[in-house]
Amino acid sequence: MTAGRVPLWLKIGWTLWVAVWVPLYFQYYGASTFLWFCDFANFIILAGLWRESPLLLSWQAVSVLVFQVAYTLDILGRLVFRRHFIGGTEWVFDDPTIPLRIRLASVFMHVAAPPVLVWGVRRLGYDRRALPLQVVTAAVLLPVCWLGWDESLNLNWVWKPFNKKQEWTRPALYLLVCIVGYAVLLFLPTHLLLQRLFGRKKDAAAAKP
Repeated sequence: MTAGRVPLWLKIGWTLWVAVWVPLYFQYYGASTFLWFCDFANFIILAGLWRESPLLLSWQAVSVLVFQVAYTLDILGRLVFRRHFIGGTEWVFDDPTIPLRIRLASVFMHVAAPPVLVWGVRRLGYDRRALPLQVVTAAVLLPVCWLGWDESLNLNWVWKPFNKKQEWTRPALYLLVCIVGYAVLLFLPTHLLLQRLFGRKKDAAAAKP
């Protein structure tokens, strides 16, 4: 891959963002927050931009695009139509107990990542190894979230969906449903779409880690 495919200003800009965001989130939420898919993605995007790696950017596109686009649309719905069409971002507007700097950082993180990821995959090509890599990541990360923290944190919703109490099955079985559900309902459709849109552009992308 020819050097310089990702502009230096974007690499530096994302680096500065991560340098500001990490201490903010660590101080307020603690280290466990970085296990959320969307938070974890910031580090991999940083590495992907500097390495100009199709695999790293494709991996995180498969992981978080659906979540972050939904978040962005919900934010826009509230700002433009005064309604949350999807839900899940009410706290950004209605929870004064959370410092404004944390809410603004969350909005920036979720709104900025999708265009960076789509641009990166379009620019460098989509690496189809992203799907199995993300499925393995979820199969490891979700049990870690489930075993290490209880439902009060509900990291990646491994205890209850959208923080809504679930009583239809045992917690361990629900964890399995989460792993399979993420893979089939979110990661696979995103992979197929990205493969269709950008996969043919760089057949050589798979040769670069």
